[in-house]
Amino acid sequence: MRKKVFVFLLSAVMALSFSACGNNSDQNTSVPSTSNEVTSSSEEKEKTPETITIKSLNAEKNEVDLEVPYDPERIAILDMASLDILDSLGLGDRIVGSAGTSLDYLQEYVTDENIANLGTIKEADMEAVMECEPDVIFIGGRLSASYDALSEIAPVVYLATDTEIGVVESVRKNATTIASMFGLEEDVEELMADFDDRIKTLSEFAEGKTAIVGLCTSGSFNVLGNDGRCSMIGVEVGFENVGVDANIDTSTHGNEASFEFIVEKNPEYIFVMDRDAAIGTDGAQLAQEIMENELVKGTDAYKNGNIVYLAHPAVWYTAEGGINALDLMLQDLETELME
Repeated sequence: MRKKVFVFLLSAVMALSFSACGNNSDQNTSVPSTSNEVTSSSEEKEKTPETITIKSLNAEKNEVDLEVPYDPERIAILDMASLDILDSLGLGDRIVGSAGTSLDYLQEYVTDENIANLGTIKEADMEAVMECEPDVIFIGGRLSASYDALSEIAPVVYLATDTEIGVVESVRKNATTIASMFGLEEDVEELMADFDDRIKTLSEFAEGKTAIVGLCTSGSFNVLGNDGRCSMIGVEVGFENVGVDANIDTSTHGNEASFEFIVEKNPEYIFVMDRDAAIGTDGAQLAQEIMENELVKGTDAYKNGNIVYLAHPAVWYTAEGGINALDLMLQDLETELME
């Protein structure tokens, strides 16, 4: 009998002992778990930089290293291509001030009363820029002269298209630069996914074909080369641009050409960007009215229905370098050439 009682008591003691060990084990595993969470959170904070160094242009349009805040919360925009990219990356809620624009797809940044009006892409309202207290400011070439003054307010990111690498690669490069400020580099390739194939299709069509590329402004026609606006037509798409000598600078507004010159060159295609429509010039002649005169009607381009009026002139003129802009520019060519 005593032996049975002893065995019973011994069993009970052992059971309690195992139970206690189990509870201790639970407690011991839960403590390291909390510690790991704290450590992980701390490591993440340490890994997130306060600033990042990117490549940007300075007032002299030279590429330099620029230190900017990482993941900036307050952004001032004075360049539509940069606004286009930020919008494409889903960062529109960071915009606290923007220059005005007529671009339909960016109107929300003009009409939102919570976003300050910062003037134009050519002339910034410096007081308004200062008042919106930006962490970073984006500008384009039209404001390069204001670079130093704006830099006193916040770091100035100045990006541009580079005709040496082409518009498409410039968009990819600039979008990657902007994305790197927010840790969103992986998003860029997805956004740029089909552009190379679309360019390839257009270039196969353009192979061996001649063209004149130009813009209409103030009643005249200015030819453009492969060194500035609309250069994608001659560079990436690959039309032989017979409108200008390769060594002549046409990067701003092109060089005025006579209609006799167009007749003499007699290109297979004429591409026309309506600058007056792009900037909303009151009372200006439409590009079609300027171009379709008796002289131009004698060219092969006119006779074959190959005068291409770019349907989104404001995009070509003010937002070249944006992701949405590139899509619309390619659509303008595809609609006229491939359908």
